[in-house]
Amino acid sequence: MESGNDDVLRKAMTSHRRIVLITDGYSTPFVAKTAISILRYRTDDVVAVIDQEASGTTAQQLLLAGGDIPVVGSLSAVNDADALYVGIAPPGGKLPDEWRPLILEALRRKMDVVSGLHDFLIDDEEYVAAAKQSGARLIDVRRNRHKSTAKRHRFRPGNVRIHAVGHDCSVGKMVVTLEIQRGLAAAGHDAKFLATGQTGIMISGEGVPIDCVVADFVNGAAEELVKANEQHDFLLIEGQGSISHPSFSAVTLGLLHGCAPDGLVFCYEAGRDQVKGLDNVDIPDLADQIQAYEAVANLRHPCKMIGIAVNTRNLTAEEADAELFRAEDRFGLPACDVYRTGADKLVQASIALREEVFAR
Repeated sequence: MESGNDDVLRKAMTSHRRIVLITDGYSTPFVAKTAISILRYRTDDVVAVIDQEASGTTAQQLLLAGGDIPVVGSLSAVNDADALYVGIAPPGGKLPDEWRPLILEALRRKMDVVSGLHDFLIDDEEYVAAAKQSGARLIDVRRNRHKSTAKRHRFRPGNVRIHAVGHDCSVGKMVVTLEIQRGLAAAGHDAKFLATGQTGIMISGEGVPIDCVVADFVNGAAEELVKANEQHDFLLIEGQGSISHPSFSAVTLGLLHGCAPDGLVFCYEAGRDQVKGLDNVDIPDLADQIQAYEAVANLRHPCKMIGIAVNTRNLTAEEADAELFRAEDRFGLPACDVYRTGADKLVQASIALREEVFAR
């Protein structure tokens, strides 16, 4: 069955309970970040990871997430799977040609195939024909029909919006917002995570693939996403790109003005001083970036930085502690690594922001 990608199809992803992730040949932390996050946040729904060279190991050994979920070499090693998820996000977003036989096999097995790449499944005649014959669904997470500009909506009083921004791409903005949302919910607050990228949508089953929205409609798509969820007390809005990134700053600015945050969390990776994906391009000073984010955000709505999320994955435990201390001392804001130290400081900063917003 040929299927486009709309809200119904996205929500259908949450019904998948026996997911096979494919990262075959691309199982690195940068490229396989979609698989890593699904293993972290939908662990119980994943039954296997496909990587031929690593077959016989576990997801934890291969991708440092997912525990004892097995890594297998083919679909024949998995029983009763209901979906195949493309677990990579390579530069350019192209689906690897060598995966074609495996994707066709999944469709013949009546498995839905879910992809967050720019290279749409629905545009491939062979995939469409196979899906139609078996009744499987092709779900292109980035496919969208957003065609509305922002209207400067006045969001419901009492709805507090917190948005993750960063000094570069791939520093953990999605994970930070997910962990703050989890912390707020655990403390009894009405908080919801809003996905703006393919991986977040695969985890939550809804959201806007903001980097695949036509430029004029980015602000409007972000505004509509928030508007549709403004009944919640807290909205944790996933960030994309960086305001200083030569390639992706446009989507970052569109999100800032579309979601009109009350508070920002600044994310950076310790030790990274050059832009990912570009040769010899230095990342601007962090303090200058924080000042720029606050200035640009306040053009739309009163907003301030409420915390720092440091990605310390390349540091020892002692080095990470020292980096967090330096961040708090330099910026005068609570700092944590949500992987290593948890998100409690950012959760408390979010609660304090809500009290401040109500007092205005």
